[in-house]
This record gives sequence, C-alpha cells and structure tokens, in this order.
Amino acid sequence: MAMKKTLVFLSLLLLGAPVLSAQESALAHELKMHFKPYGFVRTYFAFDTHESSAGTEDLYFYMPKDRKMVDGVDVNETPTFRFAALTSRLGLDVLDYEFAGYRIGAKMEADFYAGVTGVTGTAQLRLRQAYVTLAKGSRNWKIGQAWHPMAIDLPDIFSLESGAPFGPFSRTPQVTFDWNIAGGFGLTTSLLWQMQYVSPGPEGNSANYIKYGCTPEGYFGLFFKSKPAVVKVGADVLSIKPRTYVTMPLSGSLKKVSDRITTFNLFEYGQFKAGDVTLKEKVTYANDGSHMNLLGGYGEVSIDQDLNTTYTATRTLSGWATAQWKHKDCPVVPSVLLGYIKNFGTPEELAGDFWGKNSVNAVNQMFRVQPEVLYNLGKLSFGLEYMVTAVEYGTADRHACAVNDLHWVFNHRIQGLVKFTF
Repeated sequence: MAMKKTLVFLSLLLLGAPVLSAQESALAHELKMHFKPYGFVRTYFAFDTHESSAGTEDLYFYMPKDRKMVDGVDVNETPTFRFAALTSRLGLDVLDYEFAGYRIGAKMEADFYAGVTGVTGTAQLRLRQAYVTLAKGSRNWKIGQAWHPMAIDLPDIFSLESGAPFGPFSRTPQVTFDWNIAGGFGLTTSLLWQMQYVSPGPEGNSANYIKYGCTPEGYFGLFFKSKPAVVKVGADVLSIKPRTYVTMPLSGSLKKVSDRITTFNLFEYGQFKAGDVTLKEKVTYANDGSHMNLLGGYGEVSIDQDLNTTYTATRTLSGWATAQWKHKDCPVVPSVLLGYIKNFGTPEELAGDFWGKNSVNAVNQMFRVQPEVLYNLGKLSFGLEYMVTAVEYGTADRHACAVNDLHWVFNHRIQGLVKFTF
C-alpha cells in the first residue's frame, strides 16, 4: 500500500499536479483516479545485405541506398549486423478521473533511443507521447503529443518502422477532436505542429519552416467503426515558409521575402476481422508527405522581381496491406506485409534547388514483401522476420522523378525480436 501511495504521489508530480492537503487528498481518492504503469523490454537483432537509409541505430529501416560503383563494384552492397535494446519503453496512463461530468485522463510515454548516433553513444530517455484527454458523451479531445491522425492505424508487424515509408509515421504535438456521431460514424479534426518529424528545406530538416509559417497543419477525417470493420478517409493540409529572408546577390544585405508552399495529403484506411484473421490496408496520396516519413520533397520553380520564390512539391502514391492470423489458444502468430510506392514527380518543372528525404528525386518506384512469425510465451515474445525491399533508382529529371538509367537495388533483412511486456 505504501508503494502504491508513493507511485501516485510521484505520478502527480510528473504531471505537474500540486501537492494536496489531507482534505484535498481525500477528495482526490473519492474521484478514484487510477495510475497504470506499463512498458516493455525489447531487443532487435537485424542483418542487412545492402547499405540502407535507416535510423535508430539502423533498426528503423526505410530503404536500400542507390548503388555506388567504384571500379565496377557496388561498394554499397555490403552486409551489416546490429542488435540493441534501446527501443525499450516506459509509460504511464492516468485513468478514471471525473469532474463536472467530464472524463479526464493523460498519458506519458518514453523510450531510450535518443543520444545514439550511428552505432555510437549512450541511449537517453526520449519523449514519445504526452497528452491529456477530455471526454463527455460522444465527444473527445486530445491535447499534447500523440500519433498523427493519418499514422495512428499501423500494420500488424513487429518491425520498428511499422511499414514506413509505405504509410505515414509521425507522433506530433496536436489538438484533436473526435466526435462519434451515430451508428459507428464519426469525424476527427486536428490542428498539428512539428517536433521530431519535420519538413526538409534550405536549412536542412527543421521545424523552423512551420514556426515562421505561423500556421498549424490541419486535418479533417471521417470514420466508420463496427465490430468486424473499420474504415477511415481523411485529408491533411500543411503550409510552411521555407525562407523568411534572402541574401542580396550584389550587396550581401538581407531582404525579407514572403515565400510559402502549401501541400496536401489524402489517405484511406480499412480493417476487417473474420474469425482469427485480421486484414488491414492503407493508401496515401501525398503532395510532399516527407514530414510524415513518406517519400517526398519540394523545390524551386521561379523567383520574382522581389526575390519571392514559387515552389512545387512531389506527388507520390503509397500503400501497404497486412494479413495476420491469431488464435487465442495458439502461441504462434504469423503475419505478412506487402507495400508499394510510385513517385510521379512534381507537376511543374524545377528551376532551382530541391529538398527531399531519402533521395526521393532519384526514385521511380519501390516495393516491399515482409513475412514474419511471433511465438508468445505469455508476456514473453520471440519474433523472426524476413524483409525484402526493392527500389527502382535512376537519374532525376526536372520533375524530381527518376526516368533515365533505371535500375533496381535490393536489400534483404533478417530480423529477430525478444520482447517482455509488463
């Protein structure tokens, strides 16, 4: 009992709550606020056959890099291996607090991958999610850092990248409103900001572009949820300022400019459960979805007499589908993911610089096939996965799409998992 009281006290301090008097503590007890710690210890083991674009000590996999020929040999065709437990996680849910008819809760969640560069460094605690929920009737608010509404529905696989870059992946500051209207139908609206997952631009990958744009990212979506099925559709709009000033070519002085680019993303998600089989799929049309870990970017089209720049963004179509079999009395859980991306380039010709992620302007298309199996011993899980990712690279044209010297580059990844959940 003393341990539980200590945990409650420390949790209140973490959430910024004031220390209560004896009378106030009794009232808080009557409100039946509950604290639920959770987490897991997770170690990945990963072997790759080709140098790749990847993060989190190369455990978060995007795609193989283009070939790099030296004396007729592709030096990027080099095998690598690593394993680490830095994606282990700690979290705390605050539940069942009620006031004036409102249900109020909160979540704080962190893992340890920050502080590691390449394969060097000491893992440090990093914020994943931190938000407050407020609900009354069929209306729900979420305020803080949480999954992006376009990324919240993830595929049924255990790899760290969860299907990226074939689907959106982002946790970001937000104010989100959900309304369950009737009969399983509802809507979601969000105002979002950028923190960890940001846009590219003249300063590299940075949150400054949305900061100086002074305009939150906006999302609007509709959903239908029933016992066997879930369907969602949504649209996302982002307006940023890549530059606030430029350097005059002759004098070297600075001149303020009114640059801005506005992009949009559309998605559709479906989920269906029949017996022990769960099927999921997601399709995204992105007009530069790079801030959500999708392939994308934008570049310069023209500069007017006041040195203001006009921009154009890439268009990509991406999608993934998963199938998973899971029986309550069977410890073996097989799954498979299929993914595909097509880069259509920019609608206007580029006349200047281009900024993107993962060499999108040198990509024509890519695909992934990813079967895996989990073996569960209660809260202890063992996983084995094979992933083949292939990218069709080439020489970029003036629309930021590979059209010449097309060639395929493959990476084969074999990955193991040991995970204990508590």
